[in-house]
Parts: sequence; structure tokens; C-alpha cells
Amino acid sequence: MTPTAGKTRTQTQRFWHSVLRDKHLYLMMIPFLLWYIIFCYKPFGGLVLAFQDYKPLLGIEGSEWVGLENFKTFFTGPFFWRLIRNTLLLNIYNLIFGFPVPIILALLFNEIHHSKLRTVVQTISYMPRFISTVVIAGLVVNFLSPSSGIINTFIKMFGGEPIYFLTRPEFFRPIYVLQGIWSGAGFGSVIYYSSLCSIDTELYEAVMIDGGGRWKQIWHVALPGLLPTIAIMLIMQIGNLMNVGYEMIILLYQPVTYETADVIGSYVYRLGMEQANYSLSTAVGLFNGVISLILVTSANFVSRKLGDVSIF
Repeated sequence: MTPTAGKTRTQTQRFWHSVLRDKHLYLMMIPFLLWYIIFCYKPFGGLVLAFQDYKPLLGIEGSEWVGLENFKTFFTGPFFWRLIRNTLLLNIYNLIFGFPVPIILALLFNEIHHSKLRTVVQTISYMPRFISTVVIAGLVVNFLSPSSGIINTFIKMFGGEPIYFLTRPEFFRPIYVLQGIWSGAGFGSVIYYSSLCSIDTELYEAVMIDGGGRWKQIWHVALPGLLPTIAIMLIMQIGNLMNVGYEMIILLYQPVTYETADVIGSYVYRLGMEQANYSLSTAVGLFNGVISLILVTSANFVSRKLGDVSIF
């Protein structure tokens, strides 16, 4: 037996030994693997529609092959730059205003030393995450209603005229970003808080011995301990710069607000579900996926070079 063959056999034995040792963890992975295979990997075959003039009655094999024609239609269409602008702006606003909020919440939770109080506060902050998107959209519509919404009620109390926020394009982006922060910040803080819990308490004690207060402990211990997690989450956020939660947008936007509200995801939805233009919608989705891949790969490369932290 050659040394290489012996080494390969040893690695194989170690692998199967780890599988048997952690069999329960591997069993827990099965549902997630099945989900990715069924909903992420298997649909890859449908990407061929982006290069066809797909007709449902003819099927994939019978539809005409048009090459890059669908991509040209999208790139030269009247909505291309509007979709790119709105998608990027919404995600950049989320990155600027929404990304720091879970980090701040986690730091605040870490400063609450009463365990029961911390549990209550964390539970309250997590609750919006488990509310249906439709319900959250309904709450937003009710709060901003020009006749009975709480916002307009306060405006009228101070002598102002009610504003129909959801028909004003200039208000859509702030509304979308604020509801996203409210619904997702509490749940997002879980990751950062778990990282804070893993920091050695002796580091805090060392700062206290040196005369540092709570602010010094946060600045010199907590934040440096969070940096690897922040870097990973930032990479993922940058990779999603071309993806916006279109479900909420579809529930809140109207044709009058398309100028600031229409994004790539909502455009793909309208093309596929309302206009039955499956080829063009697939081409737009494929373009979006390629750009997202480039963004996450670039962000991962920069993070690995600058901070030695990366996803892959």
C-alpha cells in the first residue's frame, strides 16, 4: 500500500468515525439539505427558460431558442435603471440604518444583568419576527391610514392635514426601511448576543482592574469580540444588495409609487405571475443572481484580505 493510499484510507475512516459520533447532528441536517435540493438546486434546470421564448403549451423542449434576446430586452427596456436604482437604494439604506441596530440591541441586552428582565425584553424584541408579512403590512397600512391611522391622528391634533403616505413616492423608502428595522432587529440581535456570551469574562475583569468603566469594556472587549461576526454578517448583507424582500413591497406599493418602490424582485413577480412572461422573468432573475454572486465573492475576498475573516 502506498503512503498516499494509506493516508486517504485514514481520512476516510476519520470521516466515518465523526459521522457515527455525531450522527444526531447529521440527522438534523437532512431536512435542511432536502429543502436546498428541492427548492434551490433542482430549479437550476429551469434557467434554460432565460434563453428561450418559452411557451407553456410547447414546454421547454418545444420552445424556440432565442439566445441572449431576453437579456437585451431587459437591459434596453424602460425600467432597467429604475429597478437597479430602487433595489440598490433600498438595500443601501437598510445597510446604513438597519445593519447597526441589531448590534446595538445585542450590546444593550448584554448590559442587562437581571436575567428575567433581559429575557422579557429580548422576547418582546423577537416577537415581530414571528408575525406574518401580511399582518405587518396590514399594521403599516392601518398606522398610516389618512382617516384613522395613529400617525395622521397626531398630525391632525397639531393642526396639520392628513397625509396618504402610501401614495407618496418620496415616503415609500423610509416606510420600508423602518418597518424592516422594527420587524427584524430583535431577531437579528440573537447572533450578536450569542457571540457576546462566548467572550471570556476575564477580559472584562481585566479592563475593570485597569480602571475602565462599562463604556471601556464595550469598546475594548465587546466590540472586538463581535468583529468576526460583524464581518460575516456584512459579507452576507453585501451579497444581498441586489435582493430585496419583495413580498412586503408587493403588499405596500401601488402603481403611483413604482418610481421609488419597484425593485427587481417585484418586477420579476409581475412578469411571471401577472404577465406570464416566464422567459423574461427568468432572465431578470438569472441576471440578479449572477450580480449577487459577484458581490458576495468580492466582499468575501476583501474581508479575507483585510481582516482574515471570510465565509469561504
